[in-house]
This record gives sequence, structure tokens and C-alpha cells, in this order.
Amino acid sequence: MAGGGQVEKRVKYKSSVKDPGTPGFLRIREGMLLFVPNDPKSDSKLKVLTQNIKSQKNTKEGSNKPPWLNLTNKLGKSHIFEFENYPDMHACRDFITKALAICEEEPNKSAVSTSSEQLSIKELELRFKLLRENSELQRLHKQFVESKVLTEDEFWATRKKLLGKDSIRKSKQQVGLKSMMVSGIKPSTDGRTNRVTFNLTPEIIFQIFAEKPAVRQAFINYVPSKMTEKDFWTKYFRAEYLYSTKNTAVAAAEAAEDEELAVFLKPDEILARETRQKIRRVDPTLDMEADQGDDYTHLMDHGIQRDGTMDVVEPQNDQFRRSLLQDLNRHAAVVLEGRSIDVESEDTRIVAEALTRVKQVSKADGETTKDANLERLERMSRLAGMEDLQAPQNFPLAPLSIKDPRDYFESQQGNVLNVPRGAKGLKRNVHEAYGLLKESILEIRATGLSDPLIRPEVSFEVFSSLTRTISTAKNIIGKNPRESILDRLPKSTKDEVLHHWTSIQELLRHFWSSYPITTTYLHTKVMLLQFPNLPIPELAIFIDS
Repeated sequence: MAGGGQVEKRVKYKSSVKDPGTPGFLRIREGMLLFVPNDPKSDSKLKVLTQNIKSQKNTKEGSNKPPWLNLTNKLGKSHIFEFENYPDMHACRDFITKALAICEEEPNKSAVSTSSEQLSIKELELRFKLLRENSELQRLHKQFVESKVLTEDEFWATRKKLLGKDSIRKSKQQVGLKSMMVSGIKPSTDGRTNRVTFNLTPEIIFQIFAEKPAVRQAFINYVPSKMTEKDFWTKYFRAEYLYSTKNTAVAAAEAAEDEELAVFLKPDEILARETRQKIRRVDPTLDMEADQGDDYTHLMDHGIQRDGTMDVVEPQNDQFRRSLLQDLNRHAAVVLEGRSIDVESEDTRIVAEALTRVKQVSKADGETTKDANLERLERMSRLAGMEDLQAPQNFPLAPLSIKDPRDYFESQQGNVLNVPRGAKGLKRNVHEAYGLLKESILEIRATGLSDPLIRPEVSFEVFSSLTRTISTAKNIIGKNPRESILDRLPKSTKDEVLHHWTSIQELLRHFWSSYPITTTYLHTKVMLLQFPNLPIPELAIFIDS
């Protein structure tokens, strides 16, 4: 099976040439190679990133040798896969070759578009319209896109709100499942006999397979080798009928006589195994076993069984009882998970096998070794602090008494800058601060650039003066609360300052969105953002008189 972004083939994985091999499925994506054995208990699961593959070798067709593909990682370890035929081997080899080429090539994206999704004419027209109407946006586009610091997609990715709903690409939203439970499926009767008929749709079958892994596995094992599909579903709904009667004795008797029927009546071992694995990954500080003494559902007149009844069940028949709460919890989990496969086939076996493979791949992706899991739990236990076991924290408090708001704002600025209010020698007025800045700029023009451009003490004085001026200009009552330091500058200088501020915000937004750096493309992008080589026009020095 091959999709647009992945290849999946039946193979045997060999750790060495003499290894007989482990049968399973090999799934290759653009960035990852994953092997899932047919036996869920096998330890031969393999996950290799494409960028870690160093080379690949394969046997030649017509050499009387089985179709082998030998992959060597950067550490020198080999992974051998034996395919069923040469076409399957060639398909995987070609796919890996293309994936390696994508990992090694430099991310020289075109300025038009690099994504697989093509822009519509309406989207292009809307982008041109926004650039025409917004001069600041047009200036940023020219500054970053035309200088190849950002691509078109990267520039517009942070402005989806401006593009509007019509321009947003159609999301590949998965189709959800209906909230109706499987037990709520009602049969139809002919009115003359006791015969009932269930109308099974592909959606109902998918929901049954998703909620009940044991039924799905039984279908793969029994159909069509031991029974027909019609007989299989007849036995399944017979088991559901026995559950609805709440007669565990009859269910146990029929299960003893019919081996296939017993599969539907006994607890789902596959589901129980998945639950135990989830419990082992739970933070030990949230372990509920310590609270078992608080459980009172075993007492008389407490708890709820299926359909709200309290039944007295013999111990030997307890395995044939299922509570309504179990059905509700499992159904809710499947509905929240949604449709995990995109197979649209009327062949029930294809749906069952596809769903089984997805579950195995999901299990392999999230599975960790026992030692790694124990280490993670120990680390979480050390980091998890219990508030009721911590010492009381008494933070020092200072009473707030404001008589003059100006004193409050000035004192706050003094605290931020760690400047004592009585240290008059460290304060400079606006004229002195701008004078020092102007002298530094003149010195740079005369002697050339050096590192640092401005002496640290001078830059600190300028920053301190500007901070106080902006704060007091905005918060002093009785003067002009809307006045800021930018309003005192000439319009051209103010526009340049605001534009530089906007440019810096744009660079920072794209810089931090590139982390963590996992590909060569992101590394190159970060390097361009760190050293954009953007022209910095001279700013006029204006001193308010």
C-alpha cells in the first residue's frame, strides 16, 4: 500500500544476515522509518529517522537472491529488510532516496510558494490588496521577503487573520463518530415471527471494531476461515442480547458450549492490556491505589450495574457481567479519539486490518523501554512538589500608601532600575542623556565601528532617562496623559523608530517559532534571522528644547 506521503509493505526485519527475520509491516514516511512486527509481544520494533540514514544497499533482481534492502545509519549499524518481491523493494528504495535528498538539500525555497498546497487566485488577489492598502505591511514585505530573509509562506503564516476566512486553506478535519452507543442499535422485526434483523452500516462496523478490539481480532481470525461474515455478526449480536438480559448463568452456559460465542462474552483482554499500559505511565503521585480504602461501591445499596440494576452474581459467572459505566467510558474514549483511519472500503476485513495496524503503530510510537519509563517516573516524583508537605512561605510585604501618584510611579521606576531615590549623582536630565548619545555617534563616525558600538555606561544612562521620561509622561496627572517621548520627536524620526520596532517584532516572532531546531531548513532560517543584513538608516538626533 502506498499513499501520497508514505509507503507501507510487508517485510521481514533482520538484525543480521543470519537472522531468520521477524515478519511485520514496514511504514516509510518522509521523515521516519517504522517497522511494526505482526506479533504485538515481539521486541523487534524499529524506529529510524530518515536524516540518520547514511546509505542503502539492495540485492539485484535476477541474482537468485531474495529482495533485501540494507540500510546503514550514521553509527554504522545495519537494518536489513526482506521483501516479498522486487517491486516492493524498489518502491521503498526509491522513496527513501527521495526522502534523503529532501533532508540533504538546502532549503532554497522560492519566493512564490514552497508548500504542496497551491494558492488560489482569490488568495493571491487578497494578498496584493492588503499590500496596496497597508503601506507598513508593504514595507515589511519588501524588507524581509525580497531580501530572502523570509519566504512568502513564512511571512503570511503569521497574518492569517488579515487574510480572512475565505483565504484559509481547507483544514483536513477528520470525520468524527456519532455519539450513539453500539448497544443502542435496535433491530427490526417482521411482526410475524421472533426473527430480528440488524442493519449494519460501515460506520457501525467501524465503531464496533474501534470500541471492542477483541471483536476486531476475532473477525480477522475467524472470517472467512471458520465462519462467514453473516454467522460472525449473528453470534456477536447473540452475545449482546445475553448481556442485555443480565442473566449471567445463561451466558456462561452458552459460552461453555460455543467457543466462538465465548470470545464475545468474556472480558476484552486486548483492551485490558492497553489499560494496564496506560496505568503504568501514570505519575506515581496520582496513583489511586492508596485511596482504595475510601471505596464504598461494594457496600449494600451503592454502585450501579448495567441498566441500573443490582444483580447477585455467582463468582464463577462474574466474568460474563459488564457494567454500564464500562460501556460509557469506552464509548466516550472512542468518540473523542475520532476516526483514526481514512479507509473507505465496504470490505470489512480491510477495515479491521487497517485499524489493527494503526493501533500497532500508535503503540510503537508511544512505547518506551522499561528502564526509560522507570527513570521518567522517578524524575517526575522528584520534581512533583506536594503543597501540603511544604514549609509555609511568608513573603515580606510592604504596606502601600500613596498620597501623590507621581511619587508612586517614580518610586516604581527607581525600584526597577535599582536606583536609590537619594542618589542624585546617578540621575541625568534629557539634555545630558541625548548629549552623551550624540557624542558617541560622532565618535563612531570619526573612528569607525568597534565592539561595543556605544560604551555600556552611556547606553545605560540613555535607557534610564528614556524609561523615566516615557513613564512620567504617561502617568503624571494634570499634565498631558497621552503625551509620550515619541511625540517629541520629528515625524520622520518617529516613523523610523516605529518601523524598526515593528521589524524587530517580526524577526523575533519568526525566530522563536523556529525552535526547537530539528531540520536543516530551520537551522538555516534561524541563521538568516540572526544576521538579516538589513539596512539601518540614520536617525536624526532631536533634543527637546
